[in-house]
Amino acid sequence: MPDRTQREKLLQLGRAVVETEAEAVNGLLSRIDEAFYRACRCILDCKARTVVTGMGKSGHVARKVAATLASTGTPAFFVHPGEAGHGDLGMITPRDVVLALSNSGETDEILTLLPVIKRLDVPLIALTGQPASTLARAATVHIDVSVPREACPLGLAPTASTTAALVMGDALAVALLEARGFSEQDFALSHPGGSLGRRLLLRVGDIMHRGEAVPRVQTGTPLSATLMEMTAKGLGTTAVVDGDNRLVGIYTDGDLRRTLDSGLDLHNVRVEDVMTSGCRSIAADALAAEALHMMEEYKINALPVVDAGNILAGMLNMHDLLRARVV
Repeated sequence: MPDRTQREKLLQLGRAVVETEAEAVNGLLSRIDEAFYRACRCILDCKARTVVTGMGKSGHVARKVAATLASTGTPAFFVHPGEAGHGDLGMITPRDVVLALSNSGETDEILTLLPVIKRLDVPLIALTGQPASTLARAATVHIDVSVPREACPLGLAPTASTTAALVMGDALAVALLEARGFSEQDFALSHPGGSLGRRLLLRVGDIMHRGEAVPRVQTGTPLSATLMEMTAKGLGTTAVVDGDNRLVGIYTDGDLRRTLDSGLDLHNVRVEDVMTSGCRSIAADALAAEALHMMEEYKINALPVVDAGNILAGMLNMHDLLRARVV
């Protein structure tokens, strides 16, 4: 019975936290107002970077907001207010804008920076839970992120207040993303190591087999020799080309099964008699994601890569896409 009682108590507490934080987030809807617009305009008009700062838990949120801004088209970085007072303030230039997060609006480390920020004549955007605080009154633009109560039952640990600040930071970042016309391609350029970057940046030519690694035989080649080429190159297929290296077809494991079923003599039949002609192909500068789509749509495992003159340039198979983590 004690275990069951504890279980119900923990579940109840967890639900209460979610309800409290959801209430805090819903309360932000009315704060997407003129102050929010002016904050966006300050950042859009900025000629350099958005410098985000915050102390303690607000500092952790500020780091995340800076990272989100930077990855969605708004150059931004985080400056620790404690370190700023000991030299890092030199990272802020007159062409920047400062975004400061402080629930109380009275964080000493941030207030210490205000005279220098004012001397630089840098626009200051403040996200606080106290509109009458020193930081709010000193700001060029103040956005109210106050919450009715913290999710912490003691009312002490920053919980709902940090969630509200984080959501408002995300709202700024996404509004700015749309205003700048930031695209999937732009996102991929700042995330080349991520799955989206691989899908939107990686080209067929980056991962295809080239040169001697490309399985190919000319028309007129006996099927027995064709099979030797397929075995040697290990891709389970071979391109079939004419005397000018133009692609005329492909011979695959599937074609081999069909040939065996027909009872043809592998030593006497020519590859062009049993190949798949009019096969699918792709250009080297096509996106690897496009190649994946073709393979999935037509249920094939390999694609010859050709140039504008249909000259064979390479070979791509599903394993190449797997190794490149496009799949």
